[in-house]
Amino acid sequence: MKDARNEVLYVGKASVLRNRLRSYFGSPSGQPPKIRRMMSRMTDFEFIVTDTEAEALILENTLIKRYKPHFNARLKDDKTYPYLKIDLTEEFPRVYITRQVGNDGARYFGPFATASSVRKTMDLIKKLFPYRSCTKTITGRDPRPCLEYYIHRCVAPCSGLATQDEYARVIQQVIMFMEGNTEAVTRELKKKMEEAAEELEFERAAVLRDQIKGIDQVAEEQQVKVESNPGGDMDFIGLCQGANETWVEIFFIRRGKLIGRDHFFMEGTQDDSPDVVLGQFVRQFYQTALVIPSVVYIQHPIEDQELVRGWLRERRGGAVRLICPQRGQQKKLMDVVVENAVQGLAQHRIKWLNNSDVLQQAMSELEEELSLPALPLRMECYDVSHVQGSNLVGSMVVFQDGRPKTSHYRRFQIKSVEGVDDYASMQEMLRRRFKRLADARAQKQDIAASDGEEHKDFSAWDIEPDLVIIDGGKGHLSAALEVLLELGLDDIPLSSLAKENELLFVPHTSEPIELPRNSQGLYLVQRIRDEAHRFAITYHRNLRSKSSLKSSIDMVTGIGPKRKRMLLRRFGSIQGIKDAPVDDIAAVPGLTRSLAIRLKQTL
Repeated sequence: MKDARNEVLYVGKASVLRNRLRSYFGSPSGQPPKIRRMMSRMTDFEFIVTDTEAEALILENTLIKRYKPHFNARLKDDKTYPYLKIDLTEEFPRVYITRQVGNDGARYFGPFATASSVRKTMDLIKKLFPYRSCTKTITGRDPRPCLEYYIHRCVAPCSGLATQDEYARVIQQVIMFMEGNTEAVTRELKKKMEEAAEELEFERAAVLRDQIKGIDQVAEEQQVKVESNPGGDMDFIGLCQGANETWVEIFFIRRGKLIGRDHFFMEGTQDDSPDVVLGQFVRQFYQTALVIPSVVYIQHPIEDQELVRGWLRERRGGAVRLICPQRGQQKKLMDVVVENAVQGLAQHRIKWLNNSDVLQQAMSELEEELSLPALPLRMECYDVSHVQGSNLVGSMVVFQDGRPKTSHYRRFQIKSVEGVDDYASMQEMLRRRFKRLADARAQKQDIAASDGEEHKDFSAWDIEPDLVIIDGGKGHLSAALEVLLELGLDDIPLSSLAKENELLFVPHTSEPIELPRNSQGLYLVQRIRDEAHRFAITYHRNLRSKSSLKSSIDMVTGIGPKRKRMLLRRFGSIQGIKDAPVDDIAAVPGLTRSLAIRLKQTL
């Protein structure tokens, strides 16, 4: 799919092209928001015919990586993922980082999500295995080795202290360790340690002993109990979706041990279901992954699962199972993976909120795009939550200098609205909040007029926001503007954020403001909107859970919590009270006969 500038908007595949295209050109009202946005920009499309579905799958991944279409879920910066490389064609191979993978006889391990994660792995294996890290030409005739030899971090082939075969065994140990085969490594090292002890080379035996301890400690930390497929290789993949991007967590298990974990970001995932995002990740990740295990555990069943399984089988050269665990040890481990994804995305948001430069940029973007009179240092966002009109609640969240100010959060229980009326509910909440601000303004003016003789302490309610954000579209904005005009507060900047297309609306402007998807300002208002939604939902759930615990006894005037407890202790249940004679109920301490009669009638 292409836009008017011939830029690729979307890449997809279809077994029946006609049917796939017809789904895009149907009625917009029945299409997801993401498709409606794409079709509003699409002016042309091209198609390529392949011989098999597997070829179409590969081509789809290739084109997504080449063009990075805005409406495709895609791995973030997937072309630059680093790998560990061991070039076995060298006489004395090194272990180093590369971003290019070739069919050159070398061993590659990865991909890793970041350079920092691959460097941590390098630091670990360098502590455990004495391979060389220098780039010099090895002749074996150097007069003396470098410092690394004396701290037991290199076997010094440069000075002839290790032969080519001895050094090759060190590199083979590194490879086995990276593959998760630590038992074979420790067996070999124990054999060498015993030989050194028999030859009375106690210092070398002590070095080998410490190396074995280090490997065993790492292996113990990595141990994961997986009941099925014992000793096999498997990956566990889970995700957590945010507003614009998704955090994907992956655990690598080899021979029953967790040898590593990593995370990746998927971009362009707004409005996509988790199974679609997960399917895109599996296809794009394993297209470049150098190791494909026999079992891949996934959080959700993915689209085209049989096709993807066949493609993985071809890439691996053996059977691959895609399993969505439902119970047992695998489900528990998947829950751990998913929780790591949830916490990872939360930490990512916190780091973003703690970046002062980014927040300053975000607020500056909002000031310019919304034509605000000043930098929006204090922003308030409002949302309404209910289920079919029951337990109507509202929320007010405050961000100061781009960060949440939770002490100024407020909750509202909507009292005057019956049924489903989001506009009226929003207006009641705003009226109650901004009536206080209007009163505070009047009091400040009175104090100023009296030359400051009187003193008044103003609360959080009395602080004027630099920007008010309403969760909703143009209708919600109009309802909010009506309240501010009614209270004489029309000078307070106001906007609304429509979730469907992530468009901002401002008063007296018919056209919405569409911030770029990578805009820091958009990310900030989405963060505020999501926080208001979370705060409202939490309050609504609390009220709903309380109301669901109420029984028909609570409908009887004169019976409070204490009398209710006594009745339930005496008769055991509501049914027991219904079956009990009036005289027995009246005999309960604190109850009268007339109250017992009312209770029986109610039940």
